[in-house]
Amino acid sequence: MKRLLALLLAAVAPCAATAQEAFPSRPITLIAAYPPGGNTDLMARAIQPELARALGQTVVVVNRGGAAGTIGSAELARARPDGYTIAISPNNPITAQPHAIPLTYSLESFRFLCLVYDNPQVVILGRNAPFQDFRGLIAHGRSGKEALVYGAPGSASTQHILMAAVLRQAGIEALMVSFTGAGPMSQAALGGQIHAFVEASSIVASTGLPAIAVVGAQRLPHLPEVPTTTELGFPVQGTSHGGLIAPADIPEAAAQAIERACQTAVNSEGFRTTAQRLASVPSFLPGAQFRERFAAESEANRTLLRELGLGRQ
Repeated sequence: MKRLLALLLAAVAPCAATAQEAFPSRPITLIAAYPPGGNTDLMARAIQPELARALGQTVVVVNRGGAAGTIGSAELARARPDGYTIAISPNNPITAQPHAIPLTYSLESFRFLCLVYDNPQVVILGRNAPFQDFRGLIAHGRSGKEALVYGAPGSASTQHILMAAVLRQAGIEALMVSFTGAGPMSQAALGGQIHAFVEASSIVASTGLPAIAVVGAQRLPHLPEVPTTTELGFPVQGTSHGGLIAPADIPEAAAQAIERACQTAVNSEGFRTTAQRLASVPSFLPGAQFRERFAAESEANRTLLRELGLGRQ
């Protein structure tokens, strides 16, 4: 009897181990740390069906907007590290916000799974603004303190940092109005409540609002007539890029499974077509290289935020 029991246990043990290692065995929650309608939400919706197909499991997008992406990031950091709660995050909540305000998380709170996209940033004109181009924006901003009113998805957000850097070079003191994300900010621009804002070029296509400058040195193929800030005398560089992250202690098997599925999803025709339609650049990097990119940017932002007067002392 003992021998029979031992044989039965030996036969069952590999099956039990296989069942425990199988991932995923239930739906996965994908947190988008911004409200519906913004670029992060759009990229989450673009990757979701392809990621679900590659994993063979349902992936559910959940929006957790607010505070420049830090609310959703904090929720992920304290989530159960089992692989069933992950997030799609741009760089700013991870590489800039921890240097600007006290937070319950840091770069070390997360396991980096894969880079998904790059998004060039542009200066977008609000409806009924008292100027029509970037030179007009600078002239209006110089006409008086807080004459220029611009939006940003939270203090020390990528878009706030980029606009603040340009305005600092121009010697302009403007009024920044904070929003929970690109969706509400775009609505304010459409309603004439702000003069301009910096955001991903995908917002131009989704709102019909015109871009008046590309933040950087290279013009964009899909906006060839829009000059760069470098051309216009303000050499500020910046982009928003993001990917999938998880709580730091996620099981290695789950992390590897998601990374493999992510590569398949990013390289899929469906995702690439949708991303390009949104004026985003599909950009896969495996987890280790993804983390290296964010870690380097985090150190650069620490210095930049202090120079702009936005960093923690």
